[in-house]
Amino acid sequence: MKKNKKTHIMSGVLIVLFVGIFLLISGRFLYIQATGEIAGISLDKWADEKRTASYTLDAERGKIYGRNGMTLAYDRPTYRIQAIVGESHTQNEEEPLHVVNPEKTAEKLAPLLDADKSYLLNQMKEGIEGGRFQVEFGSAGKEISQNTKEKIEELELPGIKFKEEPIRYYPNGMFASQIIGFAQKKNNTINGITGIEKQMNKFLSGKDGSISYQRDQYNDKLLNPEEVVKQPEDGGDVYLTIDQKIQTLLEDVMTQMNETYEPERMTAAVMDPKTGEILAMSNRPSYNPNNPSDVENWYNDVIATPVEPGSTMKMFTWAAAIEEGVYNGDESLESGTYKISDRVAPVRDHNGGEGWGSITYDEGFARSSNVAASKLVWEKIGTEKYLEYLKGFDFDEKTGIDLPGEATGQLVYNYPRDKITTAFGQASTVTPIQQMKAASAIANDGKMVKPYVISKKVDSSTGETIEEKSPEVTSKPISKETSDQVMNLLGSVVSSENGTGKEYKLDDYSVAGKTGTAQISEDGSYLTGHGNYMYSFLGMAPKDDPQLLMYVSVKQPDLKATETGSAPVSFIFKNVMENSLHYLSIEPDKETDKQIEPVELPEMTGKETSGIQEELASKGLNVSVIGSGKTIKKASAAAGDELLPGDRIILITDEPTMPDITGWSLRDVMQLAELMSLDVEPIGNGYVTNQSIKKGTPLKNNDYLGVELQQPETDAQESEQSG
Repeated sequence: MKKNKKTHIMSGVLIVLFVGIFLLISGRFLYIQATGEIAGISLDKWADEKRTASYTLDAERGKIYGRNGMTLAYDRPTYRIQAIVGESHTQNEEEPLHVVNPEKTAEKLAPLLDADKSYLLNQMKEGIEGGRFQVEFGSAGKEISQNTKEKIEELELPGIKFKEEPIRYYPNGMFASQIIGFAQKKNNTINGITGIEKQMNKFLSGKDGSISYQRDQYNDKLLNPEEVVKQPEDGGDVYLTIDQKIQTLLEDVMTQMNETYEPERMTAAVMDPKTGEILAMSNRPSYNPNNPSDVENWYNDVIATPVEPGSTMKMFTWAAAIEEGVYNGDESLESGTYKISDRVAPVRDHNGGEGWGSITYDEGFARSSNVAASKLVWEKIGTEKYLEYLKGFDFDEKTGIDLPGEATGQLVYNYPRDKITTAFGQASTVTPIQQMKAASAIANDGKMVKPYVISKKVDSSTGETIEEKSPEVTSKPISKETSDQVMNLLGSVVSSENGTGKEYKLDDYSVAGKTGTAQISEDGSYLTGHGNYMYSFLGMAPKDDPQLLMYVSVKQPDLKATETGSAPVSFIFKNVMENSLHYLSIEPDKETDKQIEPVELPEMTGKETSGIQEELASKGLNVSVIGSGKTIKKASAAAGDELLPGDRIILITDEPTMPDITGWSLRDVMQLAELMSLDVEPIGNGYVTNQSIKKGTPLKNNDYLGVELQQPETDAQESEQSG
């Protein structure tokens, strides 16, 4: 009886338990049916998401242009290759849409992708065995050019598809790379890393769009797909103040000097002293933003590397003395050494402390006397008043130039020795751009202007200007009378018999400027020995109405025993300044035997090829006619533009064929590429030695053109002789 009683109890418990579970499950089903939710998630929404395909529509990143409209950075279309290996993709189709023969496919693709056949085959086999729909080929299948894509498509391989993926491309390679910077793709988004790409990243990026639609299990659209499209908003375009020709001149001569003298560092910039527009800027070492690997120097030294400037600082010391009313240029002083007390090390002139005997302060400036500079600060201006002038020239703050990574120097002004050595460019540090901003006051009647590189921002879809920069006078640290007097002193540095800047004379223009030879501090002491200095020049021309202001510095060049540090510096300054002034049609202010007259271009498009070719050649232009057509369709310059004799002009006929571009500069090649929409890949620097498209080959849009460039061997020899 007890056993039966226990059995009945257990049976009752189990019945109750099963009934409870049944009611719980039934209730759950009824709840789901009534609410359509599980764990707060709508089943309808979940099912809708499962059968909805959604894709991002990439916004095109805005372009970066130079002053003359030259494209400096843009999104270049490349392709990612995909192999469809799932047989389900070929459904009710006459031709196969998936990879039918992996062995053959791998064999055909390998040479075009520069990949091992076995690797490609293994990727496809693994995808097939794993039941995957498609496979990719890693780095070998990414960033495929238009040319390679077309060659693969010609093979008509079943199952091989392409996905377009833009990359950021810089058609001019190293050209102004530390201004432009570079952008890289990460997580399918291109972001600026350095330079303008970083500074204007948000404006350049735009906003991605999207597309979504209902699909079946094979990823095909349903008859009623409920498609939703949100169009992308492309990024805006940025125009820079960088002048294509002046920047090219600067890059070319810096490359020559870099190869000849192998310096530790080189820095140079060209500015309009009346507006603050930066027309050119370059550093060495530099890098190619298309391949930013093994970069020796990420910094834009013009704005980011403070240095002890050396004697270029003296122009501001003399300006302070003149403005303060304590300067008498005819007053004499004893050069050689100067000692303010027994506890402070004496100041010595740069000729070993021997000096030049009794000299005037004007002569002291021309000779770059450290003693004269020290006496002005210690005995005439006063150290605290001099500090006020240094701050008045903004040496204690950033210039505010519209580039990322700007640094500011440090006014080391604690001890008497620091105060007097700052007068001739030691102890305290400044950046080159700080010096250029301060020098604009001397070149511009006392008005100091803010330097800038962004000219305007433009809506890429409408062409409407969103924002345009204009010159900004930040302050007036000195009067016009003071600036005029300092300009005359700067002129004496170059033109007088005793001046330290005689090597910086130009053929057609008068120059005002100041040389600098700065000691290099290392491990708490200054380096010694031939060439172990930073040589610099801060100059402007023409002297009476400066149109260009230029700074050049070369650190630790490999000099011959007979060479001075001014050799590479003067070569850069003279070549860039002289040619730039002529290019800008600045009237020479020195008598010359032969004036170079610019050539104003006539209307060329639509004209007969032979006639316009003869007309331009007769004016001294280097005319390159592209093709054998009888009519000109495009030209590399417009009617009314002015070129100098010897400049190249490219004329595109109605039957364009590839010319022999051996000896062309990269700038000329890029002009041809822009006119013909060619996909150019430059290798090296200098002038073209090889081209991938043979002479006479018909040209069409998006053709791939690979060019190898090399510096002529004579460049180094000529630069040594010129130095």
